[in-house]
Amino acid sequence: ADTFLWRNKKISAGVLGVATVIWVLFELLEYHLLTLVCHVLIFALVILFLWSNAYAFINKSPLCIPEVHIPKDPVIEFAEALRFETNLAFTVFRDIASGRDLKKFLYVIAGLWILSIVGSWCNFVTLFYIVFVLLHTVPVLYEKYEDKVDPFAEKAMHEIKKQYAVFNANVLSKIPRGPSKEKKKD
Repeated sequence: ADTFLWRNKKISAGVLGVATVIWVLFELLEYHLLTLVCHVLIFALVILFLWSNAYAFINKSPLCIPEVHIPKDPVIEFAEALRFETNLAFTVFRDIASGRDLKKFLYVIAGLWILSIVGSWCNFVTLFYIVFVLLHTVPVLYEKYEDKVDPFAEKAMHEIKKQYAVFNANVLSKIPRGPSKEKKKD
């Protein structure tokens, strides 16, 4: 939170700078992730190999390369957390698709439609970078101008609710619905 709110300006600027360098590397220079990973590994292996073989010539102690083992428990915990979140997403998807809550269904459809339009304008790396920059700028701007943003947001929400009421009266209320099914209780 402190990084997003720019409490420590050096860390926040560093994070935003690293993200910008990564975006420039991948997007403008058309560098690819697999190529980058391979080049970094090649560089690290060459340095370690040369250091290990040259320590006798430069009178330095040999480099101690530690053995790395991935423990079983954190991997299992991560897999279980991922499984839980995936099942939760499937549950939410099923609830939305079941047709019980038309308002939530329309919100999700509108959100996905807007996301697909934005996605057609740029690729995933650029979209990820834009979201990252927004996450670093919007919270600090909101905190600075909160007294001006809140009244505007209230007016916008009031207008959205008014437009939804008109849409509901003219369109949604005219859609025929079948009898609602009650959930079975065990």
